[in-house]
Amino acid sequence: MASYLESWVDSLISSSALVSYWNYIFPMLVGLYLAISLYDKHRYGGRKKLRIISPPTDSATDATKKLDGMEYVGELDQDSEDPEDDLAPALEEKPRVPYRGATVTLSKDSSEAADKFYAIVNDRRSVRKFSQRPVDREIVERCIQAAGTGPSGAHTEPWTFCLVSDRSIKESIREIIEAEELINYTQRMAKQWVTDLRPIQTNHIKEYLTDAPYLILVFKQTYGHKLDGTKKQHYYNEISTSIATGILLCALQSAGLSSLITTPLNCGPALRNLLDRPPNEKLLVLLPVGYAAEDCTVPDLQRKPLDELIVRY
Repeated sequence: MASYLESWVDSLISSSALVSYWNYIFPMLVGLYLAISLYDKHRYGGRKKLRIISPPTDSATDATKKLDGMEYVGELDQDSEDPEDDLAPALEEKPRVPYRGATVTLSKDSSEAADKFYAIVNDRRSVRKFSQRPVDREIVERCIQAAGTGPSGAHTEPWTFCLVSDRSIKESIREIIEAEELINYTQRMAKQWVTDLRPIQTNHIKEYLTDAPYLILVFKQTYGHKLDGTKKQHYYNEISTSIATGILLCALQSAGLSSLITTPLNCGPALRNLLDRPPNEKLLVLLPVGYAAEDCTVPDLQRKPLDELIVRY
């Protein structure tokens, strides 16, 4: 029986396609391996690293871990430990200049200035019904310029503000968002989420996207480009762009304009393609901007008192 099995195995091996075509298969495998190796070397410059993200611990060794200020794992992680590498900052090095603090304020009296600013921002409400009253483009652009003064990681300024007034583009934006929002409200969003939105009286219909004179789509730039065309890391790009958006809200309110922060779920790629934005830009928020309609209403909401906002030490 054993001899029969040995004879059968030998016959099977000798007649297999693997053995018959081994002289063709082996060179193909070697060629494939070499092609993958060359591609990997070309893409990562021979310095590809594996980044392991571990949960935070309280050990003292955490203090020595390398930080990179990134909010994602991207292709720019090519830091070299070779001391011979000549690294240069992406930001041009310039001499420092004197700064004496705030010189332009709402009032010479600090207490009065703080009260005025609080009154301005406390008057802001999220508006979902806009007037057809025209808005001076220069005012909106000045507010966007104010947003561009925001701080950013390593002064990378990782933001793009797309200002839309064209009616046909606004209609396309509304079509994209309402189609996705219908699915969001009926299928994707949890029942509790939809229930919590009931007092705000929102649904998938977004009339303000075409009624508002302007739409501002705020994109965060996950990376940028240096003058030589190479990629430039954008550290804390989402936090930086969020801060700039907060400044934008305050600027619009100070100019007497109303706005609404929206975060169109699952619409980012389609809106980016519609506006022909590059792949390094990701939609963060969309703001309709204009004057509130005369019959506009908002929920009678109360904000947290100071004692619930602050913890004193």
